[in-house]
Amino acid sequence: GTIMTASLPAFTDYEPFRAWRSDPAQWLPIALDIARSHGLTGAAPHVFSTGTNVVMALDEKLILKIFPPFLRPQFVSERGSLAQLRGRLRVAIPEIVAEGERDGWPYLVFTRLPGVFGSEAWLKLSETEKERVLVEIGQTIAEVQRVPLGDLADIEPRWDRFLSAQIEGCRARHERLGLPRKFLDGLDELLRDAERLIPLDRPPVILTGEYIPENFLLSRDSAGWGLSGLIDFGDVMTGWCEYDLLGPSGFMTAGVPRRVRSLFEGY
Repeated sequence: GTIMTASLPAFTDYEPFRAWRSDPAQWLPIALDIARSHGLTGAAPHVFSTGTNVVMALDEKLILKIFPPFLRPQFVSERGSLAQLRGRLRVAIPEIVAEGERDGWPYLVFTRLPGVFGSEAWLKLSETEKERVLVEIGQTIAEVQRVPLGDLADIEPRWDRFLSAQIEGCRARHERLGLPRKFLDGLDELLRDAERLIPLDRPPVILTGEYIPENFLLSRDSAGWGLSGLIDFGDVMTGWCEYDLLGPSGFMTAGVPRRVRSLFEGY
């Protein structure tokens, strides 16, 4: 007889979902069943514990990513971005092999890129290699931003709404996260400047918001470490080009002038 596979549960928000996700015994049989339904074996499954959604490698070549229903917008962004950017960048990005839905949870199967996660390798890179990677990230951001928007033009949130929501929620967020008083004191002034200085009407470009070490792969060649792949397009939106310089400026240059210059020169 057939073995009944468990159903994916109905979550409406993140915390209970995260607790469930952190115990692969809850979902691995379902994930492998999804793979089988596409004729894929899942011969050497490997669970990735970081990230927002359920992500696992089926083997050396394929990744399965399952999105809970309340994160469907991330599925829409990821699927649309991979389709729109395909064949248009010098750096490798995953290619969609299969897609579907199980119990209202959309999923994607895509190719697994070779290389080492930036988050694993970044600290081991020499200063010269860090500068090289930052140049390549700057170039990649510019390349992505030259791609026409296509269907991504309809993705929410729109830039103007996104920006006003960020400005509106900024003070409360930093109070909640314990920003020191001396910084809170000047915050309202900065936010007033932001409304004036950040353009709302420039032609929008594709933004990932996430050019950070967790979301790219590095490989070594004769010149040392370099950027070899870009992953995770679940937060893609469209808007003002300079927004995407924030992530690497904040998380990778660490205020080192030559690193900052490398990123901006590449861009």
